[in-house]
Amino acid sequence: MVKGRRLPSQKRPIELKTSRNVLVLVGPTASGKSSVAMMLSEALGCEIISADSRQVFKYLDIGTAKPSIDDRRRIIHHFIDVLTPDGDFNAGQFGEQGRRIIDQIFARSRTPLVVGGSGLYVKSLIDGLFAGPGADPEYREFLDGRLAREGIEALREDLRRVDPDSAIRIDATKPRRIIRALEVHHTTGIPLSAAQSDSPISINFRPILFGLDWERKIMYDRINRRCEQMVESGLVQEVRELERRGYKSDLNSLNTVGYKEAFALLRGECTTAEMLERFKQNSRRYAKRQLTWFRHDRRIRWIPMKGVDAESAASKVIEREFSRRALQN
Repeated sequence: MVKGRRLPSQKRPIELKTSRNVLVLVGPTASGKSSVAMMLSEALGCEIISADSRQVFKYLDIGTAKPSIDDRRRIIHHFIDVLTPDGDFNAGQFGEQGRRIIDQIFARSRTPLVVGGSGLYVKSLIDGLFAGPGADPEYREFLDGRLAREGIEALREDLRRVDPDSAIRIDATKPRRIIRALEVHHTTGIPLSAAQSDSPISINFRPILFGLDWERKIMYDRINRRCEQMVESGLVQEVRELERRGYKSDLNSLNTVGYKEAFALLRGECTTAEMLERFKQNSRRYAKRQLTWFRHDRRIRWIPMKGVDAESAASKVIEREFSRRALQN
């Protein structure tokens, strides 16, 4: 967990009839979530909970679009730079720790603001995870790679270590079921065999959700520009430094868009131009998966993003609507 002191530059929160409303801001990569979140935090007296599965890791700064040091000095951020890239962290842990942090933020008479594009992390925090959490595409791709390289026995051995009951029960000729059991343990932090008997998690706050909605062509243009800016800002050098520190591309934390392509470049598998094109294409695909996930949640109010002042306008709309809905509770 990331703890911070109260900063004098942050405004005092608005007075609401209840202190148990949590503001949640979601959207695809490059949609402007961080910028809007900073404006909302200043206006509503928020502390930010980063629902990003990669910003939790140290040294992954450029490729995760991590908030700047200055922004983190202005507004308290949680779940930034908590672990080294070889550490283990999952959505289940995020949900459990995040709910404790929400209680602490309420105790300081401030407003929790959850910001991120990792749909599984958001769900874990505001709803809890049960026996069948949604798929984690990046982790499943990681396991598929291991299956191809090392075979089913390597995955069965992993499952024996974390969930021996499921390893005994699952047919050894069914790699998809073994992968699913590993995925459940990875995302929830508990074995599938135990998760199936767990009771639902009690949520003692009310999430109020908003999403940033860009026209697809504009969204893809923003993604392409962000990828170019990341490379220009030193993404490849960041990955080279990760290698120097001993962190290899087979770590799950580095099995993500941007880092995968940069590692491929350093291995000589592509040119810089090819790496950038792959980075853009995979980022657009990732954004599409994010939107597919979030579109299923009917609680989200989508804010149309248009014009040069779209982020400022969205902040004002969300501030007004959140305040109105919080007062109704």
